[in-house]
Amino acid sequence: MSVQTWTWILVGITFALYFGIAIWARAGSTKDFYVAGGGVSPLANGMATAADWMSAASFISMAGLISFMGYDGSVFLMGWTGGYVLLALLLAPYLRKFGKFTVPDFIGDRYYSNTARTVAVICALIVSFTYVAGQMRGVGIVFSQFLQVDINLGVIIGMAIVLVFAFLGGMKGITYTQVAQYCVLIFAFMVPAFFISMQMTGNIIPQLGMGGSVEGGEFLLDKLDKLHTQLGFNEYTSGTKSTWDVFAITLALMVGTAGLPHVIVRFFTVPKVKDARKSAGLALLFIAILYTTAPAIAVFARTNLIETVSNTEYKQVPQWFKNWEDTGLIAWSDKNGDGKIQYVAGKALDGKPAYTDARGAFGERMVSNANDSANELYVDRDIMVLANPEIAKLPNWVIALVAAGGLAAALSTAAGLLLVISTSISHDLIKKQIKPNISEKGELLAARIAILVAIIIAGLFGIYPPGFVAAVVALAFGLAAASFFPAIILGIFDKRMNRQGAVAGMIVGIVLMLYYMIVYKTGLIGVMDPRPKSEWWFGTSPEGFGTIAMLVNVVVSVVVSRMTPAPPQHVQEIVENIRIPSGAGEAHSH
Repeated sequence: MSVQTWTWILVGITFALYFGIAIWARAGSTKDFYVAGGGVSPLANGMATAADWMSAASFISMAGLISFMGYDGSVFLMGWTGGYVLLALLLAPYLRKFGKFTVPDFIGDRYYSNTARTVAVICALIVSFTYVAGQMRGVGIVFSQFLQVDINLGVIIGMAIVLVFAFLGGMKGITYTQVAQYCVLIFAFMVPAFFISMQMTGNIIPQLGMGGSVEGGEFLLDKLDKLHTQLGFNEYTSGTKSTWDVFAITLALMVGTAGLPHVIVRFFTVPKVKDARKSAGLALLFIAILYTTAPAIAVFARTNLIETVSNTEYKQVPQWFKNWEDTGLIAWSDKNGDGKIQYVAGKALDGKPAYTDARGAFGERMVSNANDSANELYVDRDIMVLANPEIAKLPNWVIALVAAGGLAAALSTAAGLLLVISTSISHDLIKKQIKPNISEKGELLAARIAILVAIIIAGLFGIYPPGFVAAVVALAFGLAAASFFPAIILGIFDKRMNRQGAVAGMIVGIVLMLYYMIVYKTGLIGVMDPRPKSEWWFGTSPEGFGTIAMLVNVVVSVVVSRMTPAPPQHVQEIVENIRIPSGAGEAHSH
């Protein structure tokens, strides 16, 4: 059967499963809608957390980024897994004991102020929209390639699907669909990895295959380093980033993870504080399966790409290349007219390829906006994982499986984020501030309307995307690190921390991060280009700047709180109580 038939079958089966679960787990109350009724087992919650967490960025983009960045890509692995350890030890149990549904809820109550709650809602919306933009783009890419539709139409189909199961089940529907999505995405990620590892190194375990040797006894990584240096790239296994920047990016991703509202809310869906710790540990285990495999996939894909495409005549280029050419995610511009694809260091094009329908002398799609570097090949990083099984000539059902896995990854995270956006609006703005006596039915309706509006905005971001998936997502972590993390951590561990300090810190942190992002990453649209690397503050990249913004936030918070009155006594007692293990104080109270 063709890849397309297999894709329809596998995507059809998995979607039927998700819809079945969403209908079975319909939300009847706001507690069901926000935290799945608080009765999810640690194992199911661990899987759901892993699916929520492993977005299109983890599934589609991360291995692609690592395959182009080489050693420098390791910051994503360290930061994104390290953040989970931080979350499990420092935040999850205490927030669970505090017993609030959402991050703005915790901040509003801990800092006894609706201003703090509103600032937190605004930060949650900025972080969630930045993050969800990347997911929608991922959905569009998968649909466009495997169902042969336009990327924008793919985004719209994705929007409709997420809407159904977020709308029906809220957190309850999303939790159980995410358990199913975890199983689909991990199976889809691992099967091609086993195949390709076996094919290239004779070792079925990809993590070991990556360090193994290929035909002729040469180590795979040595071979890739040689291929890289021959083409003028830096060695794959050596980094170009400064030690400080690696540290800054890793820390920003770590504390950003620990401050991500859609991950924190997962710890309210389990019955007890102990279960929150347990599910964080299980989630880390489930995530590690994918995260330790990604660098191996990156190495296999990179080696295969260079060996099958570089210096090959276009007439003999494999079929997968031509398939992906039609999506606009890979392009060749024959600059020297020799009919061969020359892949060397340097940018092939300025910006995205501008296609015409004309065909060149060798049957290639004509592409304009080339620049003067010698490199003739343009590859969008987001396609490496999706194209990998085709590059390695794996069976059609494996190629289709990867498509189903990519959709599961993007949809599970998009659903979790949309829920954060809707609860921030219905629970933290409407119920807690604008209309406190709203009925439960009215609040559910508000949450569903908020989801509808959020999906439309997210879809627009997917259709007019800012950069490729993982880069956009990395910036969302910087925003979470700069705004939420200090307010949460100081709220738990510093009882002298008051509302003036928290509000000042959050505002300064997020404004600073947004400013740096706009000036050094995106440029003021139409007015100026992004500032060059030589002007970065302290040599810090935009992805790593969350670390500096977070430190500024902490300093501002602490200084302002010490210059203003202490929080009321009952708030200080709450902070004392959060840190006492449950069950510790009971013996003395009788």
